[in-house]
Amino acid sequence: MIDRKHFSDKLKAYTGKGLIKVISGMRRAGKSTLLKQYQDYLTGSGVPEQNILLINMELLEFGYIGDYKDLDKHIRQSVAQKTGIKYILLDEIQEIDQWEKAVNSYLAEGSYDITITGSNARMLSTELSTLLTGRYIEIAMHPFSFKEFRSYRLLNNSDEPVSMSFKHYLRYGGLPGIHVFSFNDDIIFPYLNAIYNTALLKDVITRNKIRDVEQLERITRFVFNNCGNITSAKNIADYLKSQRTKVSVETVQNYLFYLTQAFMVHKVRRYDLKGKKLLEYSEKYYPADVGLRFGLAGFADSDISGLLESIVYIELLRRGYTVYVGQTGSYEIDFVAEKQEDRLYIQVAYLLSDEKTIEREFGNLERINDNFPKMVLSLDEIWPQNRNGIIRKSIIDFLLEQ
Repeated sequence: MIDRKHFSDKLKAYTGKGLIKVISGMRRAGKSTLLKQYQDYLTGSGVPEQNILLINMELLEFGYIGDYKDLDKHIRQSVAQKTGIKYILLDEIQEIDQWEKAVNSYLAEGSYDITITGSNARMLSTELSTLLTGRYIEIAMHPFSFKEFRSYRLLNNSDEPVSMSFKHYLRYGGLPGIHVFSFNDDIIFPYLNAIYNTALLKDVITRNKIRDVEQLERITRFVFNNCGNITSAKNIADYLKSQRTKVSVETVQNYLFYLTQAFMVHKVRRYDLKGKKLLEYSEKYYPADVGLRFGLAGFADSDISGLLESIVYIELLRRGYTVYVGQTGSYEIDFVAEKQEDRLYIQVAYLLSDEKTIEREFGNLERINDNFPKMVLSLDEIWPQNRNGIIRKSIIDFLLEQ
């Protein structure tokens, strides 16, 4: 079991600070494992085991906890009478109706340290903003980074070249559960397809009471097949109309919103670098993990450019950046990444195989008149020098950096 230090360090930093720690992210990204590792950390730090209560709402033994009253009863029977700080760990809390009432009450008592996980952003944001404003910290959890993926592969495949590890990552993604299987399409595809279907059913269809499931699946497939392309709800509605399937723009907008709220898809807005404002139309969508894309539609070489963008985008989020698609006149910058006062411009390409591609990737960055770092990432193996201060780097090297 790999210690996901990036996330566990955040949990440790906020322990005992009077804040609810909220671990958010898509299903099977590793939230439950992180919670168990945090439990081990607490006991290793001297917290009595009887003062720690872990409730995993995906287990049948907790199936009777349906609402906040059931949760309150279970907590009071389990740990309320213990002396000292009690540590409550609640996994997949969206399964408990009005959970925020119980959590808010225990936080107010002052003798509880609370950590929760959830797979629905809208549910978490609504309840947290209503009752817990200013008293929680959110830790957005993502599937394995390539660095974590590579570390896990080396545990049992010590002689695997890094290039082969990346080919697996590009194809199968970073969901931790794939590592119990042999890396074979016939084995991995059904597993990832099952995760896709479970997330779609539990976190999108059931939660939002969607009746036209077939239409939702068409929209999801379009988004996954067009990751990295500028799109809009109207584009999708027009495409479906061309396929003799009628759907309103409003319905497409709603379904896209539901997908983002279930952490299955990330929406990336465009930013006008000259006007210094967010644009209100057309954006990019990326799957939360390229493995979800494989589980829905398999893999094709023609998908590589979009998949590489997806991987770099999630890595930037993992590193704490807020990310936009840049627009300068009629030219596009793949990513404008901001963190506090820092900014980074990135272009992502599969291969810089000809002068036209090189001119496009570097030329777009050269049109930006500021001194923030600029970078072109690709999978080329032969590397000429940087150009006009723009860094040229291997995507693999970028992903393996500290």
